[in-house]
Amino acid sequence: MEGPATVSGEDVRWAWSDLDRVADRTALRLAEAGVRPGDGVAVFLPPSPEAVVLLHALPRAGAFLLPLNTRWTTDELRRGLEAVPRPRLLLVTGHQVDRFRSELPQLGTVAVEEIVDEGAHPDDPTLRSAVPELTVDTPVALVLTSGSTGKPRPVPLTHGNLMASARGAGERLRLGPTDAWLASLSPAHVGGLALLHRAAVVGSPVVTRPTFDPDEFLALARRGDVSHASLVPVMLRRVLDAAEDEPAPRSLRCLLLGGARTPLPLLERALRRRWPVALTYGLTEASSQVATAPPERVREKPGCVGRPLPGVQVAIRSPDSGEPGSRGVGELLVRGATVAPLPPRDPDTGTPTGTVHVDRSGWLRTGDLGRLDEDGELWITGRASDRIVSGGVTVEPAEVEEVLVRHPAVAQAAVTGIPDEEWGERIVAVVVPVDGASPPGEAEVLAFAAERLAAGKRPRALRSVPALPLNANGKVDRAALREGW
Repeated sequence: MEGPATVSGEDVRWAWSDLDRVADRTALRLAEAGVRPGDGVAVFLPPSPEAVVLLHALPRAGAFLLPLNTRWTTDELRRGLEAVPRPRLLLVTGHQVDRFRSELPQLGTVAVEEIVDEGAHPDDPTLRSAVPELTVDTPVALVLTSGSTGKPRPVPLTHGNLMASARGAGERLRLGPTDAWLASLSPAHVGGLALLHRAAVVGSPVVTRPTFDPDEFLALARRGDVSHASLVPVMLRRVLDAAEDEPAPRSLRCLLLGGARTPLPLLERALRRRWPVALTYGLTEASSQVATAPPERVREKPGCVGRPLPGVQVAIRSPDSGEPGSRGVGELLVRGATVAPLPPRDPDTGTPTGTVHVDRSGWLRTGDLGRLDEDGELWITGRASDRIVSGGVTVEPAEVEEVLVRHPAVAQAAVTGIPDEEWGERIVAVVVPVDGASPPGEAEVLAFAAERLAAGKRPRALRSVPALPLNANGKVDRAALREGW
């Protein structure tokens, strides 16, 4: 951690040097609370200075971070914790201690205020004189990801993984100490975790907020308090709605957009108003970003997610041969220092506790579909498990969804297949209307799609909903889409 940059929250502002001392003191407090080398510490916190401290303090105590999604219900937390070795502690904000001690009594719940010591002083004799040496293999975090299945899967990330990701992203986006990042993505989301780590490596300010508010974000950007933000598409939509016809604030240099496929109409809307959108493709198993197109490249090639980051390799697995190297559409394979190691094994059974699949050549199978164009840049076309086969025709839901959201009354769309005796799978669509009080008629939208899609790709039924069903990680819940037809 270098430079005079700050980590600030709603009530806290620390220079990186201050945070470094607080992290050192916090590592001692963790040891006093019984945390030993090799332990995991579960953290149920929103983006905050305390979360940043713990990210740096836990490796100094020889432990690793297990960030939990603050949107999860107690049942979802139980399922997630069942997938990992039991953590030594569960850290929560003070007002939540009683709740978790009652609902999850098997865990040692402690208020984060008792562990993160803000009063650390450079002359405190209890502080250690040196930070322990971190190697590329030092575990830093165990991130639970559900992907599109909804079932929590643990992915271990090391110091080497996150450092490689930070360096690659920093080089691609030309990041430096003058950048100021809004951090409102949960640390339980790999994009939020990587942002906090990347800022420390670069030495840039971080402005944390427990939730994302588009009006507050615009106010921060207009004042010049933030120049960069990491968003998912629905957050960008909310910003553009709040800004109305206003162009991007002059101090805003980059909106890093990932986490889900960005609908082309939404991207075109942002580009028309000169918002500096950078598109990225990534996944938890590769420490967030795999490929990124900076704003100037997105303007030249809307929808392209750019070249792989420096130090990261991407290949396309041919559906015919199963080997990497195809130039057509196929499964994406990723290799490099950002790719997570094999998952930890259960100490009792010896079985792996996660599902990171890396072959003997080091290639990670992502399950995502894409292609590399003639410039070596990546385009995402869908996910293998989402494909629909209807009447012998293979249909990519993303292609149908892109058509549906071009209807002026449709804000969002999701498409799936349901069992059908005649067609094998019948294509159905769920849409969120622009105006919930006046949703478009089913026949109107289906006719709109029929004019723009081949017969085998057209939805056969459609319904309007107030919001798309999402899993705990904010991705469309495909299983929930199929219910009720």
